[in-house]
Amino acid sequence: MEHVEATRTVFVSRTLSWRRRFLCLLTCALAGLPAAPGCAGYHIGNESLYPAGIQTVYVPVCKSNSFRRGFGEQLTEAIQKEIEKKTPFKVVGTPQADSTLLCTIVGEKKTVVARDIYNDPRELETKIQIQVQWLDRDQNLIRQMNPVPVPPDLVTISETQTLVPEVGQSVATAQLQTIQKLAKQIVGLMETPW
Repeated sequence: MEHVEATRTVFVSRTLSWRRRFLCLLTCALAGLPAAPGCAGYHIGNESLYPAGIQTVYVPVCKSNSFRRGFGEQLTEAIQKEIEKKTPFKVVGTPQADSTLLCTIVGEKKTVVARDIYNDPRELETKIQIQVQWLDRDQNLIRQMNPVPVPPDLVTISETQTLVPEVGQSVATAQLQTIQKLAKQIVGLMETPW
């Protein structure tokens, strides 16, 4: 009789622990239920970083006010690659896209930062300034929040790159690195603010 009583006690205690676990899970689920509507506006993935309703971007060749050849083409290629790599947008070759990204190179210069004892340049700096407009299909500006107040129709971006000729760096490689940094900044501006 003692054996039957001990078995029954073990069965009752196992049943109670299963019921306790079930009630604990049910309580936790019900406690989280009121918070669920508050999370309804959140999205997951990189699509949530960019404006909804835009799937394609047209990036025409960047205009250039520089006397150096090839800057506009290099910047356009870098921007297109960056958009394809980092965003959910598809770059298309037609102006009938959902949006158009217009870029103009407004300034480019090379300055000497440091000279050696023979007055030869030891360290140089290249700087490129561009203006960017991102327009929707109806030619309305797609507004982005920027940390620095800028005119609503244009965003001016500049990037610099230091080079040291003595270690084998050239102006061409420094300018290419500057263009790649600019492309990253432009794609960063396409993100929707928090």
